[in-house]
Amino acid sequence: MNKKWECYQVDENKVEDLVKNYHLNEILAKILVNKNLTKKEDIELFMNPTRKDFHDPFLMPDMEITVDRILKAIDNKEKIIIYGDYDADGITSITVLKSFLEERGLEVSSYIPNRLDEGYGLNKEAIKKIYDEGYRLVITVDCGISGIDEIEYANSLGIETLITDHHEPAEMLPNALAVVDAKRKDNKYPFNQLAGVGVVFKLIQAISIKLNLEEKEYLKYLDIVCIGTISDIVPLVDENRVIAKLGLKLIAQTKNIGLKALLEVIGFKEIDSTAVSFGVAPRINACGRMGNEQVALDLFLSKDYEEAKKLALKLNEYNIERQTIEKKIFDEATEKIEKDERDNTCIIVGSEGWHHGIIGIVASKVTEMYFKPSILICFEGNEGKGSGRSIPGFDLHEALMKCGDNLEKFGGHSMAVGVTVKKENFDKFKQELEEYSKNHDVDKIVPVVNVDSELSLKNVDTDSVKSLKLLEPFGEANKMPLFLFKNLKINSIRALSDGKHLKLTLKDDNYMINAIGFNMGELSEKYLLDDRVDVVGNLDINSFNGNESIQIVLKDMRKSY
Repeated sequence: MNKKWECYQVDENKVEDLVKNYHLNEILAKILVNKNLTKKEDIELFMNPTRKDFHDPFLMPDMEITVDRILKAIDNKEKIIIYGDYDADGITSITVLKSFLEERGLEVSSYIPNRLDEGYGLNKEAIKKIYDEGYRLVITVDCGISGIDEIEYANSLGIETLITDHHEPAEMLPNALAVVDAKRKDNKYPFNQLAGVGVVFKLIQAISIKLNLEEKEYLKYLDIVCIGTISDIVPLVDENRVIAKLGLKLIAQTKNIGLKALLEVIGFKEIDSTAVSFGVAPRINACGRMGNEQVALDLFLSKDYEEAKKLALKLNEYNIERQTIEKKIFDEATEKIEKDERDNTCIIVGSEGWHHGIIGIVASKVTEMYFKPSILICFEGNEGKGSGRSIPGFDLHEALMKCGDNLEKFGGHSMAVGVTVKKENFDKFKQELEEYSKNHDVDKIVPVVNVDSELSLKNVDTDSVKSLKLLEPFGEANKMPLFLFKNLKINSIRALSDGKHLKLTLKDDNYMINAIGFNMGELSEKYLLDDRVDVVGNLDINSFNGNESIQIVLKDMRKSY
């Protein structure tokens, strides 16, 4: 697949100023300039945020009302229930709020809807059950902003509701006692991209301020807040970066028994954003996807190490099971695509027996593989439930707004959607969306690779590459820097792991560098020794037998012209 490489136009004068005034190396200075970080205070905040860099929580809408109502509950020794989501953001949100409130002497329970039976968010059956169990105060975390009818139902039963959420609200807000969400139109809070657990963190910060507690009473939860924030793929800028940077330091010495057990089971050598994204998050999310969301919560609330170890191993098992099912669905989906869908502008495939807790991940992989919008649907009887993912430049939600007449319901945003469709309407829906995507020239959208800087091998040394760690944690809106190297000669080339990965040695004059291309093994057949190539990739330090060497982790490669 041809990709368009776009390189930042770097202001060399600003780079020179950073190198001279702040004693930074040129590679690091270029990336900071690309991020528009050229003032000392901005660079310091980005590189070394502190607990003093958190915003005032009381600037959030309805925060004062929420805190006062919780303090009243503490005084009256009321029992409270927290209603959360089944993903990593929701699980960590419940963990933090429940633990904090229990330390304040409250009796706190929790409710997580089952993904497979109940779906996302509030539902009336759950609210009735909560009422029957004697709860009269519900706090939502990572959900609730769209539950207008459900909140009205809770009101009719005499249940008070405090909503904390980070999703986009509709025109009308739910009629809850309070709605804490920085995406509200009347919001005055300076940052509106917090994860659900980030909003919970602001809530416990606000309660701590009101009760004149020491800062450590809320800061000690930053390890769990960091896990939820990175897992939810929110942009790691502003306050999210403060949470992630400080939280990762705390994770390394976490006192949460469940998290400690999980980290030991995963076995990552270094605890960074990659370990959270690819180690911790998938295991928590696997519980919700497999319909066992309570196990993840029990892990993080566990006070006994032996119990925590067993629960951590269960999370591992669920993740392996999820991977097995995911591979099976992916193989079946790609077989259908190769047979019937290859030339379509938009990929829509369905099947009986696919697991609807997992098809969203598969849709992401299909979209990445073919660079086309995709919707995967699993049929149970006459009804199909599906998940869709899009590509930059095509608003999938808007497309469904225009051609969703054959759907029972749908929701989501530009890049990810959920749909429900009757089996008899599946082909009509498919045809309508294919026509829409053709008319909107989806096939003309070319994937863009954003390159931070063009470098030559002679300007890259170990210290410069190590300095890139100052930019961590990497994630959404703070990606690992990508570099372009032109006209390198292939000195050696081979495939690894049964043809799956690519291993290269590249040369420029007298300078040599190793390169690894994960899932790029097929390129070993397309290139020869002494071919001249341009490559784009991340720079990394490879440690082996006590020796360190620089390597390029390839993202794309093409012949030099």
